[in-house]
Amino acid sequence: MLGLMAGVVLTATQPALFDAGLFNADGYRASSYRAPVDRDPAPAARMALAAARGLAPGRDALFIDALPLTRTAGQWVQTEQHDTIAGAIWRPEVGRPGVDPALWAGLRGAIAAWRRGHPGGPVVLFCRMDCWMGWNAARRLAREGVGDVYWLAEGVEGWRDMGGTLTPAKPEPAK
Repeated sequence: MLGLMAGVVLTATQPALFDAGLFNADGYRASSYRAPVDRDPAPAARMALAAARGLAPGRDALFIDALPLTRTAGQWVQTEQHDTIAGAIWRPEVGRPGVDPALWAGLRGAIAAWRRGHPGGPVVLFCRMDCWMGWNAARRLAREGVGDVYWLAEGVEGWRDMGGTLTPAKPEPAK
């Protein structure tokens, strides 16, 4: 019986030990970003793919792709084509737990500019399926008090698989 209880305790503590290496102290995913996402980005909310498909990106909601990209000497280095949701903007690297303040300010500025014409309009963050970048960015925005922030878990693959249009993307300038 004691051996069984020890196994139960060990099994119960393994996820916490595993999470400790994957998440920082603030609860943002800090490594292994391409992995199944097993939780909601509270206080941001997860948006169902069907609900997202009912919105016109850029008109009904601001869709923001958080797919990471290499930056060298302040410039994005795009070595292959990246397709994103038509009407979305691509803001690379905003899903890192230690996001560059200039990149974060650029993201916040883009949201503020869009909301001037769309007060209270939803902001939908995404990346790829099984990617934590959109999750991290959505959570950080909501924690900072930005309202109506959502995360699209299925990412570009889910959008495409439900008949949504993808288009070649260019990253927003790294300022």
